[in-house]
Amino acid sequence: MKMDRIDPWLRTSLNEPRGYIQPQRLNELWFHTGTNCNQHCPFCLEGSKPGCNRIEFLTLSDAQRFIEEALELGVRKFSFTGGEPFVNPEFVAILGAALEHRPCLVLTNATEPLMNQFGAVLSLRDKPNAPSFRVSLDHPDPVRHDESRGKGNFKKALNTLGRLYKAGFGVSIARLMLPGEDSAAVDRAYAPFFREAGVTEGITIIKFPEFHLPGSIPDVPEISEGCMTRYLNAEQRAAFMCNTSKMIVRKNGRCGIYACTLVDDDERFDLDATLRESMQQRVMLAHHRCYSCFACGASCSEGV
Repeated sequence: MKMDRIDPWLRTSLNEPRGYIQPQRLNELWFHTGTNCNQHCPFCLEGSKPGCNRIEFLTLSDAQRFIEEALELGVRKFSFTGGEPFVNPEFVAILGAALEHRPCLVLTNATEPLMNQFGAVLSLRDKPNAPSFRVSLDHPDPVRHDESRGKGNFKKALNTLGRLYKAGFGVSIARLMLPGEDSAAVDRAYAPFFREAGVTEGITIIKFPEFHLPGSIPDVPEISEGCMTRYLNAEQRAAFMCNTSKMIVRKNGRCGIYACTLVDDDERFDLDATLRESMQQRVMLAHHRCYSCFACGASCSEGV
């Protein structure tokens, strides 16, 4: 007897029901500002580089539409990623519009694009809500950081981190995780650089495992419904980003609403036309990066 073809969205290759998250509420709305970036990092999970248009520049009118709907749904925070957000010519205006309503988080490499607009960034202190900035410092070793981002960019990013902190903005950093690392020891190794920049040593450090390039299909275990209940408790399942967040992504002249910040290379995760409708859609854990969330507790969020 011939078996029916397995639907890979709903079932694993072993024909088990695939694990999923049913979103509960919209706490955080992310915006992708575009994959254009002033740097070309070989490990970039978005494949960003100068002139890259895989994800197009977000516009102010795009952002305003979704800001308004998100407010109706009780959103608590807006967050922005790229590419490098400050390469987007409308980004400062977009950020200013969002800060009229909610606190905002900006992910940035903190080099020339931000440095060149630092005066405009300082003016955002007058907004009703505060921005915070997560600066990429890949390793607690300037040489190793600069191998991927270009000579001198660790120092630029560190100096900008210090300037942001001294100006009263919230700051954090993002770094890369290495296989078998002593995570606590690596985090501690940043302390001398934080002191050099005049930043408190207690700032948040977000650690990212290897996510692989967009479009790649690494061999990782699949997540079944049984895995979700056998290995994770209710609190751990609720912590998945796709439970409480969405991301706006502009491609081919239109904005899509994606399940989270890590799956924009798979059109199946473009959930619906409105935020309200997207929150009704079950998120199937069918992307290889979903396994990082499952196994490592990976999250782009800093909480709300």
